[in-house]
Amino acid sequence: SSQNLSEEFAEAARQLKKEAPRIQFGKIDVTHQHDLKKEFNIREFPTVKFFVDGNREDPIDCKGVRQASAFITWIKRRIGPSTVVINSTDQAEAIINADDLAVIGFFKELHNDSVEVFRETAKDVPEMPFGMTANDNVCANYGIQKNTVVVFKKGKPVHNEVLEDGRQNKLDLTRFIKTFNLDLITEYNLETSVKIFDVPVENHIVLFTPKNSETFNVIYENYKSAAAEFRGKIIFVLVDTDETRNGRIFEYFRIRDVDVPAVRILNLTSDTKYKMPADEVTVENLKEFCWSYLNGKAKLHLSSEEIPEDWDKMPVKVLVGKNFNRIVF
Repeated sequence: SSQNLSEEFAEAARQLKKEAPRIQFGKIDVTHQHDLKKEFNIREFPTVKFFVDGNREDPIDCKGVRQASAFITWIKRRIGPSTVVINSTDQAEAIINADDLAVIGFFKELHNDSVEVFRETAKDVPEMPFGMTANDNVCANYGIQKNTVVVFKKGKPVHNEVLEDGRQNKLDLTRFIKTFNLDLITEYNLETSVKIFDVPVENHIVLFTPKNSETFNVIYENYKSAAAEFRGKIIFVLVDTDETRNGRIFEYFRIRDVDVPAVRILNLTSDTKYKMPADEVTVENLKEFCWSYLNGKAKLHLSSEEIPEDWDKMPVKVLVGKNFNRIVF
């Protein structure tokens, strides 16, 4: 909420006052400052912008940062080095084991396009420690031979991403790394919904199923198997249909009891929904659905009532989504 963020923002201001007194914190109630709201195109609340060197034209947006510690890291990475340079295996191990997650870039040399992409990515992911190295012993210790970004979880490598000079995209790498803040499958509830929407991936696949059903374990394992292939491209979400507090999300997707288990894909940007054509939640069906969506071949799912039995009995016909095209066109 705005209140929470306001408190974390104030806490960051208190902590940075000693360390970096040059950085000033301020807050604006735009309900009374219409000119500023318009000038800076403020559409959502709260919005945090960082102004550098007195430049009013081009402030940097600070998105998805909710804790004071992440605020402080975000600012420090904007005004100083965004990533630690690692010179020994001991130093690498210390970073890898200090937190749940750590991101290390292994490079042949610390001056190329891939390094620049890595540095820029580090600025946008303040919730994780970043380190980079071009030290031969450190690279050899982790068996790395090419320019590679490795994500470590609880001290173990969970993903290697080889960086090819000039072909890497900062946004893609940022999205991908941020997905490690989520589990492979995230169960939807009030707490996790904030984390889900903080990850800048616009494609979400949602499985609606009762967790206490006999088939749940099999369906869940299938869903998990498919999820690994689409990390960074599609976020996999689970909705327990037995949980009464999930009523609003059923309404939004128009899911009825007879539909479950049901699988839908939602594109956040266009607010479009897609229904998995197959009924069975198998690994093959899930993968086929995801790829057809990513390749632009999935059919839009337009929610519709069932066609009434007496729709054509009267001079004025009753149209619903399912018979509209056929009758009108």
